[in-house]
Amino acid sequence: MAAENHSVVTEFILGGLTKRPELQLPLFFLFLGIYSVTMTGNLGMIALICLNAQLHTPMYYFLSNLSLVDLCYSSVITPKMLVNFVSEKNIISYAACMSQLYFFLVFVIAECYMLTVMAYDRYVAICSPLLYNVTMSHHVCSLLVAGVYVMGLIGSTIETGLMLKLPYCKVLVSHYFCDILPLMKLSCSSTHNIEVTVFFLAGFNIVVTSLTVLVSYAFIFSSILHISTTEGRAKAFSTCSSHLAAVGLFYGSTSFMYLKPSTDSSLAQENVASVFYTTVIPMLNPLIYSLRNKEVKAAMQKTLRKIF
Repeated sequence: MAAENHSVVTEFILGGLTKRPELQLPLFFLFLGIYSVTMTGNLGMIALICLNAQLHTPMYYFLSNLSLVDLCYSSVITPKMLVNFVSEKNIISYAACMSQLYFFLVFVIAECYMLTVMAYDRYVAICSPLLYNVTMSHHVCSLLVAGVYVMGLIGSTIETGLMLKLPYCKVLVSHYFCDILPLMKLSCSSTHNIEVTVFFLAGFNIVVTSLTVLVSYAFIFSSILHISTTEGRAKAFSTCSSHLAAVGLFYGSTSFMYLKPSTDSSLAQENVASVFYTTVIPMLNPLIYSLRNKEVKAAMQKTLRKIF
């Protein structure tokens, strides 16, 4: 019977962010604005780093990849959400739903590891400055970035594979995109083993990467405190402050979503948390790194002078 039900489900209906018709159009324009800023900011950051030789350093190489990841995982979610705001029925096919889940997981896991790699880069720059060019060579940086995407692909393949094996009896997804926890609630069979596996994988990705970031910054702050001049300490801390802000925003919202039992929070709370890390954080990251970074500001001014 489970297999029969599974074969019948060829599409899902996305519940969306709200059922109030009067909010659909305002939300459409709000998220269209957010997505436009996200695309402009992240594409602008990538172009700025590519066009300016002074930004061809490991830190900005990682930042350009972070912008690429942000751009991609926002694009997996937001365009479909915008269509749903102006559609009568928020229908998504089974194949499209699983594809959305797969690519979303690839990029959200990659974001975890990219932020970790960036923390390691700051650790080497501040704690071992004389060895920085040797330790963070082009070859090493390329391997680290490749490892980030490999971890995203492995994690996503395992989790999406588990979801593909589930038989589904219901079609209404109580969410605005195809995410693991809402999809599990539609299954005909017990999802306990899958929940445990997902919790373990999410826990591994979040805990291991966040611990690595925390240890890196423990050494960084220790080194900063040993700098004799106030100006030196301020300069060292300024190179980390943007990254710390990005880490806090991302890990805070993802931990709320995935490191808790599924019944511990309301749908509204889950929607707010997921909207924050799927649409708002990809918009904020290029703003955080550009507004608080003198080198990026200088490169932006130089590029604008060339254009105009």
